[in-house]
Amino acid sequence: MSYAIQWLRSLIFIGQMYVAMLVVGVLYFPAAIVSRHGAIAGCHAYVRYVRWSSSWMIGLKWEIRGTPPTDEVMVAAKHQSFMDVLAIYGAIPRGKFIMKAILKYAPIIGQFGLRIGCIPVNRGKRGAAIKKMLEDVKAGRALPGQLIIYPQGTRIAPGVKAKYKIGTGLLYRELGQPVVPVATNAGLFWPKRGIYRKPGTAVFEFLPQIEQGLDVDVFMARLEEEIETACDRLNAEAGFNG
Repeated sequence: MSYAIQWLRSLIFIGQMYVAMLVVGVLYFPAAIVSRHGAIAGCHAYVRYVRWSSSWMIGLKWEIRGTPPTDEVMVAAKHQSFMDVLAIYGAIPRGKFIMKAILKYAPIIGQFGLRIGCIPVNRGKRGAAIKKMLEDVKAGRALPGQLIIYPQGTRIAPGVKAKYKIGTGLLYRELGQPVVPVATNAGLFWPKRGIYRKPGTAVFEFLPQIEQGLDVDVFMARLEEEIETACDRLNAEAGFNG
């Protein structure tokens, strides 16, 4: 298949993906207002649709490896594109994110994000948001589920090294929850920017759980080592040697 044809197919896929977000959002909005479970069901339905449409529209399949958690844990994931957001959320029962506060005002995304338990964070005030979240957890106000966090804080292209931020370690220490690392090579197929989506199989691998109770420095070193080693392996498996 030529690059031009795949680029056109990618453009159509992206367009219909956002139309589908609107449709699913409207269909599930009444259920989301009534119950958090309705919002979760809507988000999972959207993920299933995108996974299905990507497989035949652009030839991009999704593979989940390992054991996605179902209990109260943190999920610390490599972040390469919007694809890993969808795939990881769709693989666990009650995922929630620390999201940019401005997204609260985004149609559909904002309303559903708040309903499923996402925690808004003002840019530059992440420390205050973490403190507020810890207070809510201790007071029993935080909604149960799996908190999905990105230790590097932003999308990082495959093969690029970037610092793991200490905020993940502070959450690990204060929440007292085990952490499930997640590696991926999604960025090789669905990049951070641009239209083109490459056909193939993107892998999302849930790695063995890191137990609670480690020193923060020890935890951070272990988390980075396990995620980066697994990502390098998945990249090489897909033919990337960068």
